[in-house]
Formats: sequence, structure tokens, C-alpha cells
Amino acid sequence: MNVLDQVRSIAGDVLHVPVAKLSAESAPESIESWDSVQHLNLVLALESQFGIEFEPEEIDQMKSIGKIASLVERKQQ
Repeated sequence: MNVLDQVRSIAGDVLHVPVAKLSAESAPESIESWDSVQHLNLVLALESQFGIEFEPEEIDQMKSIGKIASLVERKQQ
């Protein structure tokens, strides 16, 4: 499973959205349940799953599933 698929799966669990409805373009504006609290829950789930830590400015850059996946890939290198 690639990073984008893993991020989609985690986001689906956290945001209570079917993974099939999540794409790289999915963003808080297009997902009703993606509010500030759920954003933090998503960040914590990603950090736990991938064993990484995000800086505050990185969290602010998480504007879509695709951007999150790219950020996770960079953090893993």
C-alpha cells in the first residue's frame, strides 16, 4: 500500500468518510466532517501510524489528502 492510500485510509477512519470518497484533492472544504478538531485528530493518527512528528507550520500546510501524503513521504526520508 503506498503512502497516499495509507493516508486516505487513516483519513477515512478519523473523518468517518468512506475511503472510496477520498482522493488526493479531498480537502476540508469538500469534507463536511473535516473541522479543526478532526484535523488535529488526523495529525495525531498520522504521527502515530508513521512514527513521525509534524511541526506547527507543516500542520498548517495540510490542505488536502495529496499534500498530506507528500509531506508524510518527505518526513519518512
